[in-house]
Amino acid sequence: MKRMVTMAAVLVGMGLGIAALGAATENGTPGAQQKTDARDVRIDNFSFGPAELTVPVGTTVTWTNRDDIPHTVVNTDKVFKSKVLDTDETFSFTFDKAGTYPYFCSIHPKMTGKVVVQ
Repeated sequence: MKRMVTMAAVLVGMGLGIAALGAATENGTPGAQQKTDARDVRIDNFSFGPAELTVPVGTTVTWTNRDDIPHTVVNTDKVFKSKVLDTDETFSFTFDKAGTYPYFCSIHPKMTGKVVVQ
């Protein structure tokens, strides 16, 4: 029985070591938090959260309207534009080119955000 417990501990330890290796960031630092973890933007209380999101090229960002009133997601350079999003509806866009993509809600133009693609 003791041998089985020891073997299980070794296997668990090995799994944790492998998981830590998989947590390396773009610069190769194990266990560090990546800037590109967040790929979702929440629309809530007349704001986009996070207001600025940095992602790598090829990332799909999804906006979800959590407000009780409709909103839109419109890029100022007309690269992307959502339909009017009711409560709990989503809009997704895949960023294939590096750059800065400012956006706003066309119904409430003071609501603004930005996606930075690296």
